[in-house]
Amino acid sequence: MEEEGREEEQPSSSQSNPTLRDNDQDASSLPTDLSSPEDIVFVDKQTIEKLTDGLISHYLPDLQNSKQALQELTQNQGILLDTLEQEITKFRECNSLLDINSLFTEAKVYHNKLVNIRKEMMMLHDKTTKLKKRALKLQQQRQKEALEKEQQREKELERERQLTAKPAKRT
Repeated sequence: MEEEGREEEQPSSSQSNPTLRDNDQDASSLPTDLSSPEDIVFVDKQTIEKLTDGLISHYLPDLQNSKQALQELTQNQGILLDTLEQEITKFRECNSLLDINSLFTEAKVYHNKLVNIRKEMMMLHDKTTKLKKRALKLQQQRQKEALEKEQQREKELERERQLTAKPAKRT
C-alpha cells in the first residue's frame, strides 16, 4: 500500500522512464545502494502482481508441503501425548495394585495373628476352666478333710470323755 501511495504521489517519475518499468535487466543493473530519493525506482501494479504471483508460485508448494508436514507432526504429537497419558495411567494403576497387594498381604498377616491370639485365648480359657474345677475340687476335698478331721477330733474327744474316769457317786 505504501508503494501504491508513492505511485500516486509521483506518477511522472514512473511514467517518464518506460525503459526501467518494462525491462528487468535494466532494473537489476541498478545499484542496490540508493542514497538519494531520485534514485528510487517505482514499478507499476501489474509488474508487482506478476512478481508476487511468481514468488508465491515458487514458494507456495513448499510452504503447503511444510504446512501439511507440520499438521501431521502436530497430529502425531497429539496421538503420542494421548498414548503417553494412557501409559502413565497404567503405571499409576499398577502402583495402586501393588499398594493393594501389599495391603492384602498385611491383612493376611494380621488375620493370622488374630487367629493365633484367638486360639491362645481359647486355650487359656480352657486351662482356667480346668484350674477352676480343680481348685473347686481341691477346696471341696480340703473341706471334706477338714470336716473329717473335725469329726475325728470330736470322736476322739468323745472317746476321751468316755475314757476319763468319772468319780463314782456315793450311794
